Amino acid sequence: MLVIVGFLIVLGAVLGGFMLAGGHLLALYQPFEILIIGGAAFGAFLVSNSSSLVKQVFKKLPSLLGSHKFGKPMYMDLLSLLYDLFSKARREGMMAIEEDVENPSESAVFAKYPAIIMDVNLTHFIADYLRIVSSGNLAPHELEALMDQEIETRYEELEQPAAAVTRVSDALPGFGIVAAVLGIVITMESMNEGPEVIGHHVAAALVGTFLGILMAYGFVGPVGTKLEHMAQEEIKLYECIKTCLLANVNGMPPQMCVEFGRKVLNSEERPTFHELEEHVRNKE
Repeated sequence: MLVIVGFLIVLGAVLGGFMLAGGHLLALYQPFEILIIGGAAFGAFLVSNSSSLVKQVFKKLPSLLGSHKFGKPMYMDLLSLLYDLFSKARREGMMAIEEDVENPSESAVFAKYPAIIMDVNLTHFIADYLRIVSSGNLAPHELEALMDQEIETRYEELEQPAAAVTRVSDALPGFGIVAAVLGIVITMESMNEGPEVIGHHVAAALVGTFLGILMAYGFVGPVGTKLEHMAQEEIKLYECIKTCLLANVNGMPPQMCVEFGRKVLNSEERPTFHELEEHVRNKE
């Protein structure tokens, strides 16, 4: 919702200020300038990125308009899931959760947290490292190093769509200049047609520069930044899991393990101790 509000404010401020200064909106309607800038930017976007990354970008764009996925409810579900798994392993032994980690989609423990199961990468991360822990072949510092490497790789993957969009944003002012230069070329060809025609062509050329800059800093750039923030929010889940797992490996009780994980979360979205305790109790 904030994305739409932000875009409306950008348009309202720019176009409203232009009109209040005596400008006419129709003067900004230059479809051929839009074609040049938008087409060139889209073509460059396709050339500079793999097909899988292009798909990722378009897959993530609708999520900008959706609800806040990685908020407090998601974090509480994650911590509650880990608490349930750690408690079961503590009561019945690590082998008791073998079926849960081998088939999370069929696990009664995971089934209580559909939001977690829907995130396949997150579910696999939890299951894989619980499987490693149950094997008992890695020391805590070795496990931590392995998780750090995977989290870093995952963060790089999550950042790629944001970086791709940001590169388009950086290029848009240049494409605006391209459109303006082409407009000046047309103007020079019309030098014998009178001041009114020349003025129209010059205005169209300047609109090209205006559109390139506006699209870069008012729309595409903020989208890239928003995607980067979403990547940072998602990676926080992995850091939380890492902290909980390491606490469990070091012999901490389940309640203390999830408390360690809770402390990793950003204060704005972090559930309180009592909120988490009540949520865990309700899920039992």
